[in-house]
Amino acid sequence: MARRLEFDFYNRDVLEVAPELVGKTLVRSFNDGLIQRFIITEVEAYRGAEDLACHASKGRTPRTEVMFRSGGLVYVYLIYGMYWMLNIVTGETNNPQAVLIRGLEDCYGPGRLTKKLMIGKDFYGENLMESQRLWVEENNNKYNINRAPRIGVDYAGEFWSSKPWRFFTNNIK
Repeated sequence: MARRLEFDFYNRDVLEVAPELVGKTLVRSFNDGLIQRFIITEVEAYRGAEDLACHASKGRTPRTEVMFRSGGLVYVYLIYGMYWMLNIVTGETNNPQAVLIRGLEDCYGPGRLTKKLMIGKDFYGENLMESQRLWVEENNNKYNINRAPRIGVDYAGEFWSSKPWRFFTNNIK
């Protein structure tokens, strides 16, 4: 069995963690006992209060509170009133950073993957090091990691929307 990622992995800068999450295995254990594993294929980094594309740029709110905690927790939020977005908090306490999980092997799009994995509001604050229903495991396969600008963050202005903070791989077999 693969090793679950531990605190030291998450408690680093988001620009270190995000590209390293690509190729790792996201594990979901469902209430009926079914356990499914998916290779993470695409992520985006959101880096602190200075990043105008990051929710934390608006300050500490009930919605963003978990982002101000230490790495390894889940940050979920609802967009368009219908899609939950799965994020993994990174970094140290009071340095709000998170990685949006955009794609999994055979499941592309952040709203599609949370629907497939049945992830909703009740996952907010979930501790990935202790959770019995969601965690990330090591995967020793090697993948080519590509970089590109983040998607859908034009509202943050050219400087922030052009940051190549989307990481993905195309060579999942």
